[in-house]
Formats: sequence, structure tokens, C-alpha cells
Amino acid sequence: MSNKDFPLKRWRIYVPLIAIFAVLLIFFPKEGKFKYHYQKGRPWMYETLISPIDFPILKTERELMQEREERYSSIIPYFRLDESVKKGVTQRFSESGTDSSIVDDDYVLSLLNTIYDSGLVSDLSDQDVRNGIIFVQKDRRATEVPVEDIFDIKHAESYLASSLEKRFGKDKADSLYSALSLSEYLVPNLKLDKTMMDMIHKEASNYISPTKGVIYTGQLIVSEGEIVTAEIEQLLDSYKAEYLMSLGLAGGSAWILLGNGILLLFTVMAFFVAILFVDRNIFNDMRKYLFLLTLFTLSTLIIEFLGDSSSEAYMLLVPFPLFALYMLAFFKRNYVFPLYTAMLMPLLVIATEGMELFFINVVAGMVAIISYSRFRRGWLQFVNALFIFFTLAVAYMSFAFLQDTNISQFGEYRNLFYIGMASLMCVAGYPLIFLFERVFMLVSNSRLVELADTNNRLLRLMAEKAPGTFQHVLQVMNISDACARAIDANVQLVRTGALYHDIGKTVNPQCFIENAAPGVDYHKGLSPEESARDIIKHVDDGVALAKKYKIPQIVTDFILSHHGTTRTEYFYNVYLNNGGDPSNAGLFQYHGFRPKTKEQVIVMFADTLEAASRSLKSYSEQSVTELVDRVINMKMEDGQLLDADISLKEVSVLKTVLTDYLMQINHARIAYPKRDQNAK
Repeated sequence: MSNKDFPLKRWRIYVPLIAIFAVLLIFFPKEGKFKYHYQKGRPWMYETLISPIDFPILKTERELMQEREERYSSIIPYFRLDESVKKGVTQRFSESGTDSSIVDDDYVLSLLNTIYDSGLVSDLSDQDVRNGIIFVQKDRRATEVPVEDIFDIKHAESYLASSLEKRFGKDKADSLYSALSLSEYLVPNLKLDKTMMDMIHKEASNYISPTKGVIYTGQLIVSEGEIVTAEIEQLLDSYKAEYLMSLGLAGGSAWILLGNGILLLFTVMAFFVAILFVDRNIFNDMRKYLFLLTLFTLSTLIIEFLGDSSSEAYMLLVPFPLFALYMLAFFKRNYVFPLYTAMLMPLLVIATEGMELFFINVVAGMVAIISYSRFRRGWLQFVNALFIFFTLAVAYMSFAFLQDTNISQFGEYRNLFYIGMASLMCVAGYPLIFLFERVFMLVSNSRLVELADTNNRLLRLMAEKAPGTFQHVLQVMNISDACARAIDANVQLVRTGALYHDIGKTVNPQCFIENAAPGVDYHKGLSPEESARDIIKHVDDGVALAKKYKIPQIVTDFILSHHGTTRTEYFYNVYLNNGGDPSNAGLFQYHGFRPKTKEQVIVMFADTLEAASRSLKSYSEQSVTELVDRVINMKMEDGQLLDADISLKEVSVLKTVLTDYLMQINHARIAYPKRDQNAK
């Protein structure tokens, strides 16, 4: 057995790291970092802050929304003044032939001119004039006009009647009004332009000033030890925005680039070290190594593009737990959490609310890793998304409560909606795992589960042509499952590898005793060399079938490794007993390689012991223990574990598990007594 040392001298490990560092540095935010960290409801932990510059006070999101709603709800009517109406009315009145002895025409015309010069509408009651203002366009120029300065029909009639009454008295005024038919001359000259009104309303609603005042140089922002209230937080947010926009580069771009480079280097190295501590053998598999680096790069780029925005809402839309699920598809669960945590470290140095975002996504990722093992098939993935949403929402609201934020505020509801969308994307984005499988030539746990389905074509072929072998591989699978769980190996990989390790026996099933028909001896009349050749061929046949049915290489390796480089000892011993030459031992050696992983070691042990246990006459604890010790010690003495990443302690655990399991599946059965013929 050997544990390969960490490959420090392998340059190919560091080339991707250098490339990733260069790419991420290009997109790293170029602004300086704001040196103060504060929360509403918490004391100001720094020295008294006096404004060093003039800066505008930014409105809060709530204030902007409220003002936008107010603008949207206040519709100002827009009218066009039609000059031709006045001209037509006055001309018609002049041509009406009014008796000048009854009334002065010029006086009546002056009244009509007053009405039409102010503007006449049919009815103002159907218009929204809450602001008391309307727009009137005259000579291509629109002006704001108070509502009380214009006439509607009812107001105009009242104006004419009262004016005549003042001049001629009440009794004569009524008769004059009727005789002159003045109501017929009240034709509206203000016409509503709904298209222009909607356009102006839309522009007014969209343009809202983002500021509401100015803090001047030398003014106090916050005192040392003072509680950060909502008003102080607004001032600090405004100062921070101005600092990042104008003062963030004051220290010089070279120093900022150096600082960013150092921080980025630490985050990249932290992920590299996390891989080292989790499993250094990942560095020996460039496909898995590059897959992890790709996930880290994608995650960091997303953080770089969105994390420095003024609002954390955009970051809440990112389904970071999905990255944990991607890793969970190819790695053991206990590997994923430390890698996922290291992957999120850029949040701490880039995102505006980095600490809060880091915490809630780490907790959500932890829940996703735990719950996905139970809720990963079909519609149950939505249950997993519900767990993720609940965790994200509770963690987010915990920070909101610390800041004394009211959940009824629009912004909080919006952020909870974003969290819900991110949780659903953990379901919608998971099928990309199949793309990663193709790109990096990896095999996910989902693919292994699919391959382990005994209803697929190749396993059904084995069940039909080699039923004895099929029952054998099922037993090997169950034994291997128990062993894998005992030493924390990849259970699903072991189960799938165990099912396919003897698939080559399907080609010539009668060659193997478990498939032989009663009374048929395939090897009768064959020489030991010929029998060994046909037995050994099941490894080559298995590889050929795996290639034909597109079985992944990681599963095919179990076909090549389950016998390692051992010999067909039975026929080799017969050969030697018949005077054979030991130098021809290669004729009896399997065409495979020694196991490299603990999963391959497990299948080798389970395969050999399941077959060997059938020859036992007694299944006592002593006989089974002796068999397990003899077989495993023989494998170790033959050097079959020299390349395997497995410890002596794990081998000892496997011996115990194998002994217990073989005793359980081969326990004695109760002999049913025969019924006495005289019994009633």
C-alpha cells in the first residue's frame, strides 16, 4: 500500500491556478474598500467621524419607492387651447343681430372673451385635479395653470349670469340671458390630450431625484459610541457611496491593484489548501481538479460582477448552494462543505454586505448538502429547494432584525422574493451537471444510480444469459455496500462497480461454475492453459462490453481491477502438479491492474470472499474469520494493495465487516420436521 505524496513538483497543478488568478484579477473591483463597517442599531465602534468632503444625502430605497408611488398616483391633465373656437363663437355672436337698445354687444363679447382667454372645458369633475393644476398648451408652449383660473360650462354659465345681474339687475339679467341664448355660445376650447398627458406622467414618475440634501465639509456624521440610527445609517451610506465613487482611487491605482492582488491571492490559495486538506488525491485526477477550479472561478466572477453593487439584492438572487450540489454530484459529502466554504471566501472581501452574505449562504449550503441526500429524485428536489429557501430567509431576516428592519417594508419583501428565486434556481440549474459530466468527462452520482438500475440493458443481459453470475454480483454489491459505509468510501460507486465487475462472463457464461448447467463440465477435456485462458478472458470481454455500451471508465476500472494481477490459482496449481514450467506463470495471470482506490479494494475483497465462502462446510465465526484473514493476507502478500489508497486501519475494519456479513448471509436455517402420518 502506498499514499502518494503531495505532488509539489508537478507544474501542471499550478498552471491553472496562475491562469485563474490572472483572469480574476482583471475583473476584480478597482475601487478602494470602505474602511468602516457598521450596522443599524449597533454602536459606532470607530472615532468620531467628521465629513472631509461635501456629499449629497442619498434617499433610501423606501423613500424612492414612496416618492415614485406618489408621482405615479398624481395625474396632471393636459389640454390644448383651440384658438378657432373663440374666433368662431365671437363671430357668430356678432352676426346674430342683437338689438343694441336691449344690451351692449361689446360688453357681452368682453365676457365671452374673458371665458375663452382663460380657457373653457366641458366638465372638470371627471378629471383628477388633486394637485389643483393642469397643463395648457397655447402657441406650442405648455404652462401650468391653476384649476381655479379656468372655466367649465357650469362655471361659465354662472359667471355670465352673475355679470349680467351686476350690470342690469336680477330681473332683467334672467330675461337677457334667455333672449341672447348665451348657453349656445359656450363651446369648450380646451381639449384633453390623453397621449401627451400619459407621456408627461410617465416621465415625471421615472425621474426622481436620488438625493435630498447635502452634508458639507466639517459637519458631524456620527460620534464615537453613538448608536447607528436609521438617519445616521443613511448618512453613512451616502458618505460610503461618495467615497467609493470619488475618494476610493485617491490612494493611487497601483496600491489598490496591489491590495486587490494580495487579497485575491489569499482567496485562491485558501481554496487550493482546502482541496489539499480534503483529499490530496484530487490533484492526481486533473479532471476533478479542473472541475473544482472552474466552479471556484464561476462563483468568484459572479461575486466580482455583482458583489460590489450598492444593493445586496442582486447577490441574493445568486443560488450559491447550487455550487455545493454540483460538487456533491462528484465528491463525497464530507468533502463538499469545506470546499464550498472556501469557495465563498471572496464574498468577505468583495461584496458590500460580505459578512452577512457569506454567513447565510454557508448555512444554506450546509442544509442543502444534508437534505439533498434524501430529497434528490424527481419532485423531491423542490422539497430540497424549500429547505434552502427557509434557511436563507431565516438567516437573512436574523440580520434584518439586528438592524431593526421592519419586515413589512417593501424592500424586505422584495429581497425575500429574490431568495425564493435563488432557491428555485437550485432546482432549475441542477441539470447543468450533465454538461459538466461531458466537459470534464466525470461521472456523477446520478449517473451511477442510473447505471446501477438492474433494469438497464447490460445488466438485464447478464441476468438472462448468466443468472448465476447475476446473483453473485448482487451479493457482492450488498457486501461492498456495507464495507464502503464502514470506511467512508463512495457507496454509490462501489455498488455500481460491484454490479459490473463480472459483466464479461455474459459472453461465455458456461465457462463459470455458477452458470454451468447440471451435469455439464465446460472444462472437461481442456488443458489448464486453455481453461485459464477462457477464465481470464472475461476481463477482456467485460472491457469490450463496457466500451460497446458506453460504460464510464471509472466503472470499467472495476472490471480491470477486481482480480488485480493475480493468477487463476486453481488451474495454475493443476498446471504445476502436471509438471508445468513455472516460468509460464504469465499464461495464468489476469489482464488487469492492481486496485488504486479503496472502492476497488472493497470490490476485490468482496468478490473473492463471496465466491470462496461457498466452499466452506461450516459457517462458524472461527471458520469465517480464518477465511477472511487468509484471503486478505494473501492479497496483501501478493502485492495487490501496493498501489491502493487505503490504510491498514481501514483494512482491519473491512476484515471485521466482511466476517460479520458473511456469517449473516450464510447463517444456518431451521430444518422443518416431517409430519407424522398418524398425526391428526
